[in-house]
Amino acid sequence: MLERLNEALDHLETCLGREVDIAEVARVAAVSEYHFRRLFSALAGMPVPVYVRRRRMTLAGAEVLAGEPTLLDIAVRYGYGSGEAFARAFRSVHGVGPGEARRTGAVLTAQPRMSFRVVVEGGTAMRYRIVEKDPFRVVGSKARVPLVHDGVNAVAAAHVESLDERAVTRMKELAGRQVAGQEPAGILSAAVYLTDSREEGAEADHWIGVVTAPGTVAEELDVLDVPAGTWAVFDNHGPYPNALQELWRDVFTQWFPSNPYMSRPGPELLRTRPVETGTATGSQLWIPVERNGRSGSALPTRRPPGGNTRA
Repeated sequence: MLERLNEALDHLETCLGREVDIAEVARVAAVSEYHFRRLFSALAGMPVPVYVRRRRMTLAGAEVLAGEPTLLDIAVRYGYGSGEAFARAFRSVHGVGPGEARRTGAVLTAQPRMSFRVVVEGGTAMRYRIVEKDPFRVVGSKARVPLVHDGVNAVAAAHVESLDERAVTRMKELAGRQVAGQEPAGILSAAVYLTDSREEGAEADHWIGVVTAPGTVAEELDVLDVPAGTWAVFDNHGPYPNALQELWRDVFTQWFPSNPYMSRPGPELLRTRPVETGTATGSQLWIPVERNGRSGSALPTRRPPGGNTRA
């Protein structure tokens, strides 16, 4: 898979002078656009559009400092229809406008061309299974939270603390009605990411609730309907919450590149028992997946932090 990802990066490099079609780039990588965006963000530590803008401005910055083409010529070369739009993008990357950079010979910021290569990793076994689930409904409480890479997510923790006794009692009642063998059982959390970004601070809808049958009515609670699909289920045990954050990171940087699956739209489910920070606890992470018909074979050198929407 990493070979195809690097081919996609090579293709991306040829598109810097025009509008980038991410779906086309994903086809080069032989994965869906949704999975390519998520996988790239996890491996690279930034969304595809941010990388594209930084690469464009890196190349444009060199031309600005060279002093030969006009600023408008450079703007057009890198796909900007006006000098103002180009200047905004330039400043967002370099912290200075192109005109000032040319006049003063300012220090600019460079985004190196990225590639993924094989390293020896994966020494720790990852326990997982593949589960096919019929449609279901998550019933509980929803809140908007930011992504936190390391440590406790204070906003998610506050969401848990804000649950009133009536809501918790109702969720426990619904959990008690779950049929034998239903998974995931009990009260859990669910995260629905609002963008492809996995950068610190990216937002997600965070749910605390229980899995119920489709159509379950609970007027006092929020509902999230989830269609039928395939899930990769990972069992985890370790210090809370760091072990979970490391598991999420390893799923995207190790498991996906070495298995014939790709992510698909849907909530990520987590069943865990929150404990004091640093105390070991058992957890179960559910990631929506689908087969991609290809087998992975390599691991990337970069291992960015996994996200945490959990308390």
